[in-house]
Amino acid sequence: MVKKSQCTVTDGETVVRTYADMVYKLAFAQVRNRADADDIFQEVFLRYVRKNPSFETEEHQKAWLIRVTVNCAKKHQSSAWRRKTVPLDGELTFLQPEDIGLAELVSKLPEKYRSVIHLYYYEGYSSDEIGRILKTRPSTVRTQLVRARRMLGELLEGEQI
Repeated sequence: MVKKSQCTVTDGETVVRTYADMVYKLAFAQVRNRADADDIFQEVFLRYVRKNPSFETEEHQKAWLIRVTVNCAKKHQSSAWRRKTVPLDGELTFLQPEDIGLAELVSKLPEKYRSVIHLYYYEGYSSDEIGRILKTRPSTVRTQLVRARRMLGELLEGEQI
């Protein structure tokens, strides 16, 4: 039996204020487009309000929001509408000027690598936690991190030439 919510953050408005930045950045990292990230952001919090889930801890709540964000991004990427559109270059307004170059390189990675890089470096999750969130083995997450770092290194070398 699931316990009633012991989490202090239950008010929808408070949840949005607390997790808005994380959800938006993760959505943007997935889809690389501000308008699409906005749509995913709205969908995530709409699902939160509609389902009104109860959580045992704030960490459980955060993991739920990350999982829903990743799922919404995957659904968006595979939609018929998305396959028939051409992406426009969006600005990375939430980043510091020195981080924009790195974010552009990360955005060139395949989706599965962008996810683990974002969750590991920007959200501070361990490979075990990322594995639980993404429903994959921690060893897979570690392999994806190694491959993503290698790809980023190659992209960095290519830019400096």
